[in-house]
Amino acid sequence: MSGWTPEFEADLTLLLKDWLKQQGRTQADLRRNLRAVSTRMPALLEVLEREHKLHGLAGLADRLCSVEAEWHGQSSESRASLASADDDPFGQLDLLLQEIRDDCSD
Repeated sequence: MSGWTPEFEADLTLLLKDWLKQQGRTQADLRRNLRAVSTRMPALLEVLEREHKLHGLAGLADRLCSVEAEWHGQSSESRASLASADDDPFGQLDLLLQEIRDDCSD
């Protein structure tokens, strides 16, 4: 299992920022779902690091997939945007989680 390194944290930060932008969400939205103490990235990363330590990379990806699923369940706008993606049964984070699971089983 990969550890939580400064490089991993930097990559995750970039991933989160890009993901939030693509989802039309803000760090405040992510803070609410993660129940972090602040909307600032270090506070969000603290929650995610704790998840990583408890459940590994697969657990971290699963947590982010859960956040995305909650977002899509909360908004009729997001459900409408998913309708155009019906050909793809997995969201981006679901694909990442599947790749991680595949890597772990090899």
